[in-house]
Amino acid sequence: MAKLFWLEAVLPLGIIAGMLCVMGNAQYYIHEAAHGRPKHIGNDMWDVAMERRDRKIVEHYSAAGN
Repeated sequence: MAKLFWLEAVLPLGIIAGMLCVMGNAQYYIHEAAHGRPKHIGNDMWDVAMERRDRKIVEHYSAAGN
């Protein structure tokens, strides 16, 4: 029984690691449900401006085609 002393520390660490995984996945799915797409990691002002520009171009050409 003396060889299983590490089990006492592994159980709480496993619970903590499991809860971190659950929280990370919850953030992913909540963001995807709210915005309709996965979160873009490292999204800066340039990326936001390019997404806005692309959305405007697509809307312009889709309205012109109808």
